[in-house]
Amino acid sequence: LRDMGMCISPMNAFLISMGMETLPLRLQKTSDNALAVAEFLEKHDKVAWVRYGGLKSSPNKALAQKYCPKGCGGLLTFGLKGGYEAGKKLVDSVKMISLVANLGDSRTLVAHPSSMMHSQLTEEQRKAAGAETETVRISVGIEDIADILKDLGQAMA
Repeated sequence: LRDMGMCISPMNAFLISMGMETLPLRLQKTSDNALAVAEFLEKHDKVAWVRYGGLKSSPNKALAQKYCPKGCGGLLTFGLKGGYEAGKKLVDSVKMISLVANLGDSRTLVAHPSSMMHSQLTEEQRKAAGAETETVRISVGIEDIADILKDLGQAMA
């Protein structure tokens, strides 16, 4: 009541209903795409590390399977070997993927915390926050996986 009022409008009720009906499909597609992106990044020669619970190499794989048996969602983090400049270049070079400060959408979004949300912090503070200079965060969406991988590939070339 405090946030939405006594009742929502008919149009808002309709939109919420439509969104809820397709939520499982969108989340499954998001999880499938995120795993494919994580595997792509893990094999890329310009990537130093990848953090995604769905990867076979993840130290959290058992927990991920226990708590997220249908997939680990769309958020993943990785580090580029070129540090700050490589991260900034990647987010400036994507074409289809959107460069934004927020994450969590049906579209693929990317952020470089060191040059965006955490740019005012010292290097020590960024490290404590898990946003080291090489860190890039991606919220993988429901687009065709070939398009996502193509855009990431050209941005890291």
